[in-house]
Amino acid sequence: MITPLQPGDKIAIIATARLISREEIATAIDILQGWGLEVEVGPTVGAQYGVFAGDDALRLQDLQQALDRPDIKAIICARGGYGTTRILDQVDFTHFRKHPKWIVGFSDITSLLCHIHSLGIESVHGIMPLLFPSGTEAALDSLRRVLFGEELSYSTAPHAFNRTGIAEGELIGGNLALLHNVSGTSSDFTTKGKILFLEDVDEYLYSIDRMMVHLDRAGKLKDLAGLIVGHFSDIKDNAIPFGKDAYEIIAEHSGKYNYPICYGFPTGHEPDNLALVCGRKARLEVDENGVRLRYVHSVRYGI
Repeated sequence: MITPLQPGDKIAIIATARLISREEIATAIDILQGWGLEVEVGPTVGAQYGVFAGDDALRLQDLQQALDRPDIKAIICARGGYGTTRILDQVDFTHFRKHPKWIVGFSDITSLLCHIHSLGIESVHGIMPLLFPSGTEAALDSLRRVLFGEELSYSTAPHAFNRTGIAEGELIGGNLALLHNVSGTSSDFTTKGKILFLEDVDEYLYSIDRMMVHLDRAGKLKDLAGLIVGHFSDIKDNAIPFGKDAYEIIAEHSGKYNYPICYGFPTGHEPDNLALVCGRKARLEVDENGVRLRYVHSVRYGI
């Protein structure tokens, strides 16, 4: 099992995707140090190869070293963008499987979280250093609480599209485009009996529909225990309107199944991006008064 962080522990900030400068993560470093952590910044931060934080070899080396070093107790990905899938198949997770540690990120990092989920290890879908300055207090505190092993539960307001019920299962999910992208690869994920959560940003409505059709055709919607729909931000449409918004599209494709669904959950590309532990069993309760999500217990890892 992953050992909760303690004051004085060393963590690494690395960039597995788009380029980022040290100046852009200065606020995050201050906050993490304020939590009592020692922060080491990897060589990918400040590096550039086109749009990437260094070439594939450098980003792979930075991630591999952070995974393998016993003095690094957690890895926080600096930002998303694009690039993590380019290096995933070259990563050696042997040492990590024997000595798991927290890995944090979202958006493009969804692919890494899915890959870790396939190993039976928990990870954190949560706010990244680039966005610490704009993140809400709740988003930042939720990440701190997860990393340090504190109890955590969430309550959200009702939504007109919600479908009531109670679900229990492991959490899995993240960015819809990346969930679609890893399908059929070594980072693919199973959803049977699990609570799936979805979010996305800067997508066309027709593309959201196409990805939801794919998830359904791939059997990833039919056997869910529950569904959590988060932020769908800066969504675009064509000159001829698609005719439905993102939530209506998701409601259409999940409507044929009978499990609880909540909409408007604070996860994704907005300041209020609450930390979710992928791979941890959770209980989702949806009723006319709103939504409650709490963790049931931590899973044990098969090595």
